Amino acid sequence: MAPACQLIAGIASGNVMADRAYDADSLHEIILAEGGKPVIPPRRHRKYQHRYDRIAYRQRWAIESFFGKIKQWRRIATRYDKLAANFIGFVKLASIMLWLK
Repeated sequence: MAPACQLIAGIASGNVMADRAYDADSLHEIILAEGGKPVIPPRRHRKYQHRYDRIAYRQRWAIESFFGKIKQWRRIATRYDKLAANFIGFVKLASIMLWLK
């Protein structure tokens, strides 16, 4: 959990979405201290099942689904491009093609 806490420290604002694996009191405290709102479903074994925004959490699925679809493109999954501009250009092209489907 320490890498997630270090990553969020100093930048958390708005909704911070994660899956059940990141449900820890320390992470919730850091997110709240930084002015963010944790949108993390509680683990099933918790005695206290905290509330979270289920509608906002559903949006996370759309984002993960997009990354799963875009990684079907071999050029994106393996990142053959040396230059970041070329890679981003192809990501944009793949995104447009997925959007048009």
